[in-house]
Amino acid sequence: MSLTPELAAQKKRLTAMAVVNVVCVVIALTAIVLHYLYALDWALFVFGGALLVGFGTQIWFIAGFRRKGV
Repeated sequence: MSLTPELAAQKKRLTAMAVVNVVCVVIALTAIVLHYLYALDWALFVFGGALLVGFGTQIWFIAGFRRKGV
């Protein structure tokens, strides 16, 4: 089964989103553990940033459906 160009592009976006989300989860978990174990206040900013980037990537992925009309 061959994918249409639109679906192929969405598949690439899905892969990119998944990779970014996995990286953000690892960063967020590491930051929150560092915060609670060592009382590093800056780790909360890293945690929040990782969450924002992860959610932003998901929004970017969903916005691709609307733009492409898929």
